[in-house]
Amino acid sequence: MTTPTGKVRGSDLFSEVAFLARELKTPVINETFAVLGDQARAEGWSHEEYLAAVLGRQVASRTANGTRMRIAAAHFPAIKTMEDFTFDHVPAATRDLVAHLATTTFIAKRDNVVLLGPPGTGKTHLAIALAIKAAEASYPVAFDSATGWITRLAAAHEQGHLERELRKLNRYRLLVIDEVGYLPFDTAAASLFFQLIASRYETGSVVVTSNLAFSRWGETLGDDVVAAATIDRLVHHAQVIALDGESYRTRGHRTGPPPATRTKTI
Repeated sequence: MTTPTGKVRGSDLFSEVAFLARELKTPVINETFAVLGDQARAEGWSHEEYLAAVLGRQVASRTANGTRMRIAAAHFPAIKTMEDFTFDHVPAATRDLVAHLATTTFIAKRDNVVLLGPPGTGKTHLAIALAIKAAEASYPVAFDSATGWITRLAAAHEQGHLERELRKLNRYRLLVIDEVGYLPFDTAAASLFFQLIASRYETGSVVVTSNLAFSRWGETLGDDVVAAATIDRLVHHAQVIALDGESYRTRGHRTGPPPATRTKTI
């Protein structure tokens, strides 16, 4: 019922709010305004407190949905989080550095992260976990193996729009390039990899994982000069973390103290 002053009251008020929520495309408000209204009356909330609570639920839901969409669009091979990672084998200095990186401030500065170490030491897990933190912070992210990125760029090159593809990738604030060094590149692939890293230089962040020390990247890229130029652009603004020791996946089956981990900051 509408009063002479134009106010809606009684059961009509619930219908009016539900209608307005649908028009605004705010389904969470429609789902929660009545329950929160009962809570507000019971606990003596002010009008402002009630409004903040209702809007807060809608914003939280929208943020969570956005995070889920960014994670789905990244095409991670699996969901790996910081909370799932076992830091028992990692010294305090490295744990502190990883915790700082998880704040995603390095992305705002367009810095990079390089994770080096033998297979199974947790490099990919940490790379994905950092990328998920980035997605939670509203940054668009994308994941692929080094060979996967090269395959994508090679197809673009064959079609004559490599530069367009590189510009498209620059829309992502963070790229994860996994498993550099597991398979050698031919000359064309090494050139494409260099162009990918160069296109991100001081414009967007990358997280790179590799089983090889930098001194051996010439083996993968097939040319020490190309390797040096690639590394130079990659590490100019970067945190380089070396993860040493036994495989992370089999560590739980061994006995004795955990291996040490080195951290290098550049």
